[in-house]
Amino acid sequence: MNLQDTSNVKMSENVIIADADYIDYVAFQLSVQFERMLGRAIPKADLSQWVVNIALDGGLREDGKEHETQVVLVHEAGKKRLDNFAPSVYDTELNAQAFRDEHLGEFLINAYAVGEVVDKDDYLLDAIRTVCEHQEVRRLMIIPNGEQGDIYGEVRRVLRDAPDDRRITVFAMQPMEGGNFRQEILGYSLVSALGIRGEEIK
Repeated sequence: MNLQDTSNVKMSENVIIADADYIDYVAFQLSVQFERMLGRAIPKADLSQWVVNIALDGGLREDGKEHETQVVLVHEAGKKRLDNFAPSVYDTELNAQAFRDEHLGEFLINAYAVGEVVDKDDYLLDAIRTVCEHQEVRRLMIIPNGEQGDIYGEVRRVLRDAPDDRRITVFAMQPMEGGNFRQEILGYSLVSALGIRGEEIK
Protein backbone atom coordinates (compact mmCIF):
# COMPACT_ATOMS: atom_id res chain seq x y z
CA MET A 1 0.00 0.00 0.00
CA ASN A 2 1.84 3.04 -1.28
CA LEU A 3 0.34 5.79 0.83
CA GLN A 4 1.53 8.59 -1.46
CA ASP A 5 -1.23 8.17 -4.05
CA THR A 6 -3.95 5.63 -3.42
CA SER A 7 -6.85 7.64 -4.82
CA ASN A 8 -7.00 5.43 -7.94
CA VAL A 9 -6.29 2.15 -6.16
CA LYS A 10 -9.25 -0.19 -5.84
CA MET A 11 -9.57 -1.68 -2.40
CA SER A 12 -11.45 -4.71 -1.19
CA GLU A 13 -14.79 -4.35 0.58
CA ASN A 14 -13.09 -5.68 3.74
CA VAL A 15 -9.70 -4.56 5.06
CA ILE A 16 -7.75 -5.85 8.07
CA ILE A 17 -4.84 -3.68 9.28
CA ALA A 18 -2.71 -5.33 11.96
CA ASP A 19 0.43 -4.54 13.92
CA ALA A 20 2.07 -7.90 13.16
CA ASP A 21 4.70 -7.56 15.91
CA TYR A 22 1.91 -7.07 18.42
CA ILE A 23 -0.22 -10.04 17.36
CA ASP A 24 2.94 -12.18 17.44
CA TYR A 25 3.64 -11.01 21.00
CA VAL A 26 0.08 -11.74 22.14
CA ALA A 27 0.13 -15.19 20.51
CA PHE A 28 3.33 -15.97 22.44
CA GLN A 29 1.85 -14.79 25.75
CA LEU A 30 -1.29 -16.85 25.22
CA SER A 31 0.74 -19.93 24.24
CA VAL A 32 2.78 -19.77 27.45
CA GLN A 33 -0.32 -19.16 29.56
CA PHE A 34 -2.34 -22.03 28.07
CA GLU A 35 0.55 -24.51 28.04
CA ARG A 36 0.74 -24.06 31.81
CA MET A 37 -3.03 -24.18 32.23
CA LEU A 38 -3.71 -27.18 29.97
CA GLY A 39 -0.47 -29.09 30.50
CA ARG A 40 0.10 -29.65 26.79
CA ALA A 41 2.13 -28.12 24.00
CA ILE A 42 0.39 -25.34 22.08
CA PRO A 43 1.11 -25.30 18.32
CA LYS A 44 1.85 -22.12 16.41
CA ALA A 45 -1.24 -20.13 15.54
CA ASP A 46 -2.77 -20.87 12.15
CA LEU A 47 -2.53 -17.47 10.44
CA SER A 48 -5.32 -18.12 7.94
CA GLN A 49 -7.65 -19.29 10.73
CA TRP A 50 -6.81 -16.18 12.75
CA VAL A 51 -7.55 -13.92 9.77
CA VAL A 52 -10.91 -15.65 9.18
CA ASN A 53 -11.73 -15.25 12.90
CA ILE A 54 -10.95 -11.52 12.74
CA ALA A 55 -13.15 -11.15 9.64
CA LEU A 56 -16.03 -12.87 11.46
CA ASP A 57 -15.53 -10.69 14.54
CA GLY A 58 -15.54 -7.70 12.20
CA GLY A 59 -18.96 -8.58 10.84
CA LEU A 60 -18.24 -10.51 7.62
CA ARG A 61 -20.75 -13.30 7.05
CA GLU A 62 -21.43 -15.94 4.44
CA ASP A 63 -24.28 -14.59 2.33
CA GLY A 64 -23.95 -16.29 -1.04
CA LYS A 65 -21.86 -13.45 -2.48
CA GLU A 66 -18.17 -13.55 -3.41
CA HIS A 67 -16.22 -11.57 -0.80
CA GLU A 68 -12.65 -10.24 -0.89
CA THR A 69 -10.63 -9.16 2.14
CA GLN A 70 -7.26 -7.40 2.14
CA VAL A 71 -4.95 -8.17 5.06
CA VAL A 72 -2.23 -5.60 5.82
CA LEU A 73 0.48 -6.85 8.21
CA VAL A 74 2.74 -4.01 9.37
CA HIS A 75 6.00 -4.99 11.06
CA GLU A 76 9.34 -3.56 12.11
CA ALA A 77 11.94 -3.77 9.35
CA GLY A 78 14.25 -5.90 11.48
CA LYS A 79 11.65 -8.67 11.83
CA LYS A 80 11.72 -11.19 9.00
CA ARG A 81 9.02 -13.53 10.28
CA LEU A 82 6.26 -14.14 12.78
CA ASP A 83 7.65 -16.37 15.53
CA ASN A 84 4.32 -17.72 16.76
CA PHE A 85 2.29 -18.20 13.57
CA ALA A 86 2.39 -20.52 10.57
CA PRO A 87 2.99 -19.62 7.82
CA SER A 88 5.41 -17.01 9.11
CA VAL A 89 8.10 -15.63 6.75
CA TYR A 90 7.05 -12.20 5.49
CA ASP A 91 8.90 -12.08 2.17
CA THR A 92 8.31 -15.61 0.91
CA GLU A 93 5.30 -17.03 2.74
CA LEU A 94 3.04 -14.05 3.46
CA ASN A 95 3.61 -11.00 1.27
CA ALA A 96 1.56 -10.97 -1.96
CA GLN A 97 -0.04 -14.31 -1.03
CA ALA A 98 -3.70 -15.27 -0.91
CA PHE A 99 -5.95 -18.00 0.36
CA ARG A 100 -9.60 -18.86 -0.08
CA ASP A 101 -12.06 -19.66 2.67
CA GLU A 102 -15.02 -21.70 1.45
CA HIS A 103 -17.47 -19.53 3.38
CA LEU A 104 -15.95 -16.02 3.36
CA GLY A 105 -14.15 -15.84 0.02
CA GLU A 106 -10.63 -14.70 -0.86
CA PHE A 107 -8.10 -13.16 1.51
CA LEU A 108 -5.17 -11.21 0.04
CA ILE A 109 -2.17 -10.80 2.36
CA ASN A 110 0.52 -8.13 2.16
CA ALA A 111 3.31 -7.45 4.65
CA TYR A 112 4.96 -4.03 5.01
CA ALA A 113 8.26 -3.45 6.79
CA VAL A 114 8.47 -0.04 8.44
CA GLY A 115 10.69 1.81 10.88
CA GLU A 116 13.58 2.89 8.68
CA VAL A 117 11.76 5.88 7.14
CA VAL A 118 8.37 6.02 8.83
CA ASP A 119 7.34 4.99 12.34
CA LYS A 120 5.10 1.90 12.53
CA ASP A 121 2.31 3.67 14.40
CA ASP A 122 2.36 6.56 11.91
CA TYR A 123 2.15 4.06 9.06
CA LEU A 124 -0.84 2.35 10.68
CA LEU A 125 -2.62 5.67 11.15
CA ASP A 126 -1.93 6.72 7.54
CA ALA A 127 -3.23 3.36 6.33
CA ILE A 128 -6.43 3.79 8.36
CA ARG A 129 -6.98 7.30 6.98
CA THR A 130 -6.40 6.06 3.43
CA VAL A 131 -8.79 3.12 3.78
CA CYS A 132 -11.50 5.36 5.27
CA GLU A 133 -11.36 7.54 2.15
CA HIS A 134 -12.31 4.64 -0.11
CA GLN A 135 -16.06 4.23 -0.48
CA GLU A 136 -15.80 0.61 -1.63
CA VAL A 137 -14.51 -0.44 1.82
CA ARG A 138 -17.48 -1.58 3.89
CA ARG A 139 -15.69 -3.20 6.85
CA LEU A 140 -12.41 -2.15 8.45
CA MET A 141 -10.76 -4.19 11.20
CA ILE A 142 -7.81 -2.66 13.09
CA ILE A 143 -5.40 -4.38 15.48
CA PRO A 144 -3.02 -1.77 17.00
CA ASN A 145 -0.69 -2.34 19.93
CA GLY A 146 -2.99 -0.85 22.56
CA GLU A 147 -0.57 -1.86 25.33
CA GLN A 148 2.25 0.57 24.44
CA GLY A 149 2.25 4.29 23.79
CA ASP A 150 -0.91 6.10 22.73
CA ILE A 151 -1.62 4.41 19.41
CA TYR A 152 -5.07 3.35 20.62
CA GLY A 153 -5.94 6.94 21.45
CA GLU A 154 -4.57 8.08 18.08
CA VAL A 155 -6.69 5.48 16.30
CA ARG A 156 -9.75 6.69 18.20
CA ARG A 157 -9.02 10.29 17.12
CA VAL A 158 -8.48 9.31 13.47
CA LEU A 159 -11.76 7.40 13.41
CA ARG A 160 -13.74 10.28 14.91
CA ASP A 161 -14.58 11.52 11.40
CA ALA A 162 -14.95 8.09 9.79
CA PRO A 163 -18.01 7.66 7.55
CA ASP A 164 -21.06 6.37 9.43
CA ASP A 165 -21.78 3.71 6.81
CA ARG A 166 -18.55 1.80 7.58
CA ARG A 167 -18.45 -1.05 10.03
CA ILE A 168 -15.17 -0.39 11.86
CA THR A 169 -13.93 -2.75 14.56
CA VAL A 170 -10.89 -2.13 16.75
CA PHE A 171 -9.36 -5.09 18.59
CA ALA A 172 -7.62 -4.99 21.97
CA MET A 173 -6.86 -7.45 24.74
CA GLN A 174 -9.17 -5.69 27.17
CA PRO A 175 -12.05 -3.22 26.88
CA MET A 176 -10.74 0.25 26.04
CA GLU A 177 -12.24 3.72 25.93
CA GLY A 178 -14.83 3.74 23.18
CA GLY A 179 -15.15 5.82 20.06
CA ASN A 180 -16.75 5.87 16.61
CA PHE A 181 -16.23 2.12 16.16
CA ARG A 182 -17.04 -1.31 17.57
CA GLN A 183 -14.71 -3.15 19.91
CA GLU A 184 -13.76 -6.82 20.07
CA ILE A 185 -11.37 -8.73 22.32
CA LEU A 186 -8.31 -9.85 20.32
CA GLY A 187 -7.66 -12.90 22.49
CA TYR A 188 -10.72 -14.84 21.28
CA SER A 189 -9.55 -14.98 17.66
CA LEU A 190 -6.05 -16.01 18.72
CA VAL A 191 -7.11 -18.71 21.17
CA SER A 192 -9.07 -20.40 18.38
CA ALA A 193 -6.16 -20.07 15.92
CA LEU A 194 -3.83 -21.66 18.51
CA GLY A 195 -5.98 -24.78 18.46
CA ILE A 196 -7.40 -24.30 21.97
CA ARG A 197 -10.95 -25.62 22.20
CA GLY A 198 -13.66 -24.03 24.27
CA GLU A 199 -14.32 -27.18 26.27
CA GLU A 200 -10.67 -27.25 27.36
CA ILE A 201 -10.94 -23.96 29.24
CA LYS A 202 -14.36 -24.26 30.85
